[in-house]
Amino acid sequence: MRELSEVQKERYARHIVLQEAGEEGQKKLLDGKVLIIGAGGLGSPVAMYLAAAGVGTLGIADADAVDLSNLQRQIAHGTGDIGKSKVESMRATIHNMNPDVIVQTYQIFVNEENITDLLGKYDFVVDATDNFAAKFLINDACVREGKPFCHPGILRFQGQVLTYVPGKGPCYRCIFKEEPPAGAVPGCKEVGIIGAMAGVIGSLQAMEAIKYLLGTGELLTGKLLTYHALQNEFRTVKLPDHVPDCPVCGKRQYFLR
Repeated sequence: MRELSEVQKERYARHIVLQEAGEEGQKKLLDGKVLIIGAGGLGSPVAMYLAAAGVGTLGIADADAVDLSNLQRQIAHGTGDIGKSKVESMRATIHNMNPDVIVQTYQIFVNEENITDLLGKYDFVVDATDNFAAKFLINDACVREGKPFCHPGILRFQGQVLTYVPGKGPCYRCIFKEEPPAGAVPGCKEVGIIGAMAGVIGSLQAMEAIKYLLGTGELLTGKLLTYHALQNEFRTVKLPDHVPDCPVCGKRQYFLR
């Protein structure tokens, strides 16, 4: 691990005084590589907090451009970014925040053909997508490749988070089984989303990635954390240790390497 410069010691001083982090922990963050799939409402707080924390390499994958309707919740982008690609807008935000961070951008739709190559470059994956097809794709690929990842869900005033680590709990498909039929579940475009919900859930995802890289604390493996803003209520739902009939991780007991 590289030694911290004096500038870095000052920048990360509030991490360094933490018993659970310290200089060695900060070096782990600087050596860490996190892939964020989605540069919108969830990806914005994830990327900004990971960049501020000094996670050394961030991959940002998203095919879309910034739209006016995004700005109510996608805080990595501003009015002047409308029409720009989200990955380049986010890259500029990150570089302005912390020049320590290397940003790799992928202006692509992540699909079955390219996801394996993307995953291979990173230590941890953050699902910051807003559709079921992408969520099942990310889950199945991460299980297959033995990559830990954090799943979110947000809608209206509610959100949820779980983390998958190979061999340490069920995957997303264990719990949610199959992608629902098209149109069966309304999305944010149809029923709305309070902008700050993306901030709450995205920040929790960033915390999961940081804890994983530091190797400290308890991750949301084997648990589903839910948040209902109107009731101001967090709940932790215990998930089954293993689901033998899961078509992805079931009888093969995860794809450990």
